[in-house]
Amino acid sequence: MAGAEEFVPEGAGIDRLRAAVDGCRGCDLYRDATRAVFGEGPADAAVLVVGEVPGDQEDRQGHPFVGPAGKLLDRALEEAGIDRAGVYVTNAVKHFKFTRAERGKRRIHKKPSRTEVVACRPWLIAEMDAVRPDLVLLLGATAAQSLLGSGFRVTKDRGTVLEVPDRPERAVATVHPSAVLRSDDREAAYRDLVADLRSAASVLGDAQRTTRR
Repeated sequence: MAGAEEFVPEGAGIDRLRAAVDGCRGCDLYRDATRAVFGEGPADAAVLVVGEVPGDQEDRQGHPFVGPAGKLLDRALEEAGIDRAGVYVTNAVKHFKFTRAERGKRRIHKKPSRTEVVACRPWLIAEMDAVRPDLVLLLGATAAQSLLGSGFRVTKDRGTVLEVPDRPERAVATVHPSAVLRSDDREAAYRDLVADLRSAASVLGDAQRTTRR
């Protein structure tokens, strides 16, 4: 697996990156996905949110975080004092990875491998270089490990302000909203997510400032 680096235009802005991503052949996930799902949001956002991989609805619509987990994230961000409209959202992997149910056509999300995450990492780094956020919010283990290393454990260091290796940004990791939706105690899991997001908001110095002035 060669990786995405040769497909990423060097020094490009968000619009040029978005135009180029559908031509990526850095891993085999493009073969079955409908399209690449690139990040969206202000090109100068102070907060950049990273999820795992597009889901079924994201793959069909071509936009990140438009499924149930995305709606929960919207609500949690607002409750934590972060304006969702001023946040750039993306995923560590740009193509939907799935398996099919034994019967029917339903596509079931599948976690990307470490090799696939590493292969797609040049796109994420290019987005970070273009947006230059003050803070990166990492949702779930796949997103966190894509920037903080394979040994990082969200359960151990969630909500903690961390330095991103070899990068100027600081980061806060928490669970993916989909984990809240799967939780046996969804209310408690949601409260914990909002608490982590409030820690992220405090890094900015002003919980209402999500884009540069």
